Formats: sequence, C-alpha cells, structure tokens
Amino acid sequence: MATITLQNIRKEYGSDVAIENMNLDIRDGEFVTLVGPSGCGKSTTIEMIAGLTKPTSGTIRIGERDVTALPPKDRGIAMVFQNIALFPHKDVYDNISFGLQLRDFDKAEMDRRVEEAADTVQLNGMLDRMPSEMSGGQRQRVAIARAIVREPDVFLMDEPLANLDAELRVHMRTQLQRLHSKLDTTIVYVTHDQAQAMTMSNRIAVINDGRLQQIDPPLTCYHEPANRFVAGFIGSPAMNFMRGEITPTGFESESGRVDVEFDPAAIGVSTGQDVTLGVRPEHVIPVENAVGEVTAPVETYTDVMEPMGDEIFVYLVTSRGETVDMEDPSASGQILMNVGPETPVEADQQLSVVFDKTNLHLFDADTEEALAHGLAEPVRVDTGTTSADAEAESDD
Repeated sequence: MATITLQNIRKEYGSDVAIENMNLDIRDGEFVTLVGPSGCGKSTTIEMIAGLTKPTSGTIRIGERDVTALPPKDRGIAMVFQNIALFPHKDVYDNISFGLQLRDFDKAEMDRRVEEAADTVQLNGMLDRMPSEMSGGQRQRVAIARAIVREPDVFLMDEPLANLDAELRVHMRTQLQRLHSKLDTTIVYVTHDQAQAMTMSNRIAVINDGRLQQIDPPLTCYHEPANRFVAGFIGSPAMNFMRGEITPTGFESESGRVDVEFDPAAIGVSTGQDVTLGVRPEHVIPVENAVGEVTAPVETYTDVMEPMGDEIFVYLVTSRGETVDMEDPSASGQILMNVGPETPVEADQQLSVVFDKTNLHLFDADTEEALAHGLAEPVRVDTGTTSADAEAESDD
C-alpha cells in the first residue's frame, strides 16, 4: 500500500493545457475516484500517475519515492484499462500470470499468486478456459486478477466497466468494493459515471477543464458542493439553478417568480448582488406536501413527466406555453421536481410548489463559488479555503 501525492502538476500538449496546477493527496489504502465530463483531464491524470504520460512540470510521489521520471514498471503500480485486452490465444491462467512469466517467477510462487488472485475475483475452476468462452464480466475479472498477482502498491483503474452492460456494471461495481475491502490497498479509479463514483469511493476528486474542483467524501460533494459546477455535475437528475439577486430580505429570481427569505448579512452578501440559487429536484415539493422550513409558493405548470417506477421526474415551467431553452433550461423558467409515484400529478396541470429551505444552495454569479448551503439558517461558506485545504489543515 502507498500514498500518492501530486504537487503542482501541469500537462501541456503544444499550446493546449490539459492539466493546470493539480494538487492531490491520496491516502494509504484509500479508494479515490477521479470524475468529470469527457475531456476534463481525469484520464490524463491517472496516466501521469502510471508513468504512461510525463507531466510538463510538477512532482508525483508514490509513498516516499519521487516517481516523476520513473518508467511504469518501477512505480509499484498495476493498471486495469477500459479495453480488457486479454490474449485470445492464452487461457485464463496464462493471461493472469503473463506479467510474472516475464519476470521469471518460479512456478510454485506463480501458482500461489494466480490461485489467490483467482479466488479473490471468484474465478475458481476457470483457469483453463479461453477468453472466448467467458462473459464480459468474467473477462474483466481476469484483467483485474492479472493486476492483483503483481501485488502492487497502487491499483489504477481507467473506466474498467465502461464496456459492460448496465446490469453487469452494477454487479462489477459491488465486486470492486468487496475487492478493495479484501485487499485494503490504494485504488485510483477514473469514470464519468457519477453513480460509480458515489457508491464506491472514500473520496471523489471532481475535475473540470483540467482543474481540481473539489475532493471530498461523496455525500459532502453532494450536500456541500464547492461551486456551481460540482453542484450541477454531482447528482442525478441535476440540480436546478435560478439566477437572481440579493434583496434586503433574501433572494429574488430574475423573473420575480421565486422569492426566498433569509438574512443576507448571515452569509456576507449585499443587496443587489448577482447570485444563483440552487435546489435539487427532490427538494422541490408540492405545496400540499410541505413540512418544515419552506419558501413561499411558486406557481408552475407541469410540462413533461417521466415515470421511473419508484419515482417520477416532473418538468415544471413557470409560464404555460413558454419555449424551454435546451442549452439553459433554468433561464426559461424550467424547474425539475422528483416525487414519489403516489403523488397525484398530471400532465398540463397547474401546480404550486415550494422549496425546502434547509437544502437550498447559493452561488456567486460571477465566480460560481458556493456562498451558502441551507438557507433556513444560512451557513456561510469560506470561499478562501478549498475543501481539500481545510481537510489538510484538520489532519495537521
């Protein structure tokens, strides 16, 4: 096992900057997922940790060693790729043991490692099978076993479940959690699938445009996003956003249809300041179901309904017949609500809704940094310190 430290990492491809000032500390035995949209730099980051790509500047340490200039074979890592890449002419045993054979391991030690790895990923009795005789999930487990036999300090996994069908992805997601618990080793995992990130990780590192946005436990990223990007990326369906300004008594949207009362002084904002209000779909509530601290009612009309079985996604508009801007739905007055299947909601229905004030978020309109989480009793966010910095200070 080992810690991983990225210090001031920058990666350029000609005039394009893929990674900018990446600082990341991964603890010994931790499962950290790098998550973000396509092209954000997450795969580039894991490739630099692996040694497949060299940073333009900065330092990478695994444990106490500076590995920035070391080749992959000397870093004590094992990598599992999106493309399973098994040898089709070799059986499972030879696929798993291939790396050990190249290093001239003796037969007894090789047998021991292969059998232990096969047991870990539940491939017992399949060592003589060929890849063509196996399912996609079984082949992926062979690739993971091939990494396990190296007994590395760090496992690096780049979208290993992306090519599997939905049911198999859920199954393998559970298997990877069990694997981490059994091996108790450091795992860095890359995905754009936030469900994988939320369910498997000790912490999530959210990346956008080559910059680290937030690194925190999954539920912290969900309930206390550092900025508007994290708030919109983490959570499915995505958070609703409404632009507006601070009034002497709280917030008013640009359309004037959403009004939230709170004490602006409690979070250090000023009357007339441009802000963005955020509310998750599950915190938009039909007025007749409202309990606790809620906002004034917002008059809406149901536009589109998506029954999901255990829940219904209801797209609301604040003006009947209004055309919704696909690029920025919230600017057109669209609000997404998530309710249970027992909720009496119909298409093209006038509906009064309220927002749960304890779960509202406020972001600066210019910097997009979080200003407050929860507006029933506003809690100011110190934007001068990132969550990662605060965590480091608490560890000290």
